[in-house]
Amino acid sequence: MTRNTVARIDLSAIRENLTRVRALAPDSLVACVVKADGYGHGLQHVVPALEGADILAVATVGEAERCRQLGWEGRLLMLEGPSNVDECRAAVMLSCELVIHHDSQLALIRKAEGASTRSLWLKLDSGMHRLGFPASEAGHRYRELKVLSEHSIVLMSHFACADNPANPKTRQQIQVFDEAVSGLSGPVSLANSAAILNFTDSHRDIVRPGIMLYGVSPCPGHTGEDIGIRPVMTLQCELIAVNTVKKGQSVGYGGEQTCAEDMSIGVAAIGYGDGYPRGLKQGAPVLVNGRRAPLLGPVSMDLTTIDLRQHPDARVGDSVTLWGEGLPVEEVAAWAGAIPYELICGVTARVRSVVSQA
Repeated sequence: MTRNTVARIDLSAIRENLTRVRALAPDSLVACVVKADGYGHGLQHVVPALEGADILAVATVGEAERCRQLGWEGRLLMLEGPSNVDECRAAVMLSCELVIHHDSQLALIRKAEGASTRSLWLKLDSGMHRLGFPASEAGHRYRELKVLSEHSIVLMSHFACADNPANPKTRQQIQVFDEAVSGLSGPVSLANSAAILNFTDSHRDIVRPGIMLYGVSPCPGHTGEDIGIRPVMTLQCELIAVNTVKKGQSVGYGGEQTCAEDMSIGVAAIGYGDGYPRGLKQGAPVLVNGRRAPLLGPVSMDLTTIDLRQHPDARVGDSVTLWGEGLPVEEVAAWAGAIPYELICGVTARVRSVVSQA
């Protein structure tokens, strides 16, 4: 029997989600973030679908190389910038724009022949305290980059708490950034997915959507549907067994989950070896033939067991949806004590992609 465990990738959804971003930030260029293999959706699928983007943004030079191999000829941004001279030279050969956030990278730009022909992005730490020059050094660092680049310097920062519109930290970060760059010229890029939704005054010249392009809400307590976007990935498998288990008998490893009555248990061909999270709590929902059913027993490496009491007609070969169309990944992530980013990025290579253009 073939193990039919698939991630269905709807490319029409990613195009619609990009259109939604443009509607929310109509005066901004859109830098579409495709790092981590297009957030687990496959760069080979995502890059062609985002042909309407103004910029593609990646984390590493390897991701940048793949984008070029896939035919992307437009602006390409390395969000982490180079970490050594070889990477810097490779990025130059790929015509990447480089984020510069640390002294060590300034030295690399000076050493790498041709790096001065690239557009440089000056990343300032406005309060997240992860990457970026201190905001107080903005003027000094700007002047250093102006000497090294033949292009305008893009001024950027990143928000820590934009997913919560009530948190004052984002307003504080905007204020810190604006004060730091006062008097400096160049395009400005601040807004990630959450800020695109929650802080319109942060949109500026270039927005950087990531998770929302894939139909997932960046804001806790909300789904993609709530904010007008569609899921791109639907993770599905099939039932490979339907068994009757007696009252009091246990299901799965550990023997901790027992049947409250004689009942049908479905065995689905998916597990944490496919990226389906082992930490899901009992009762977490799946869809069997489009209708909800709860998990019973722990997720194992290859298999997951499902309570089929409300599905008396379930049969081997029936469809099981783990998340996506009809079952928001945001909801499943909450049952796993995780964030949806983890789930979509964690789907493993043995899950086959099935791509739809329509």
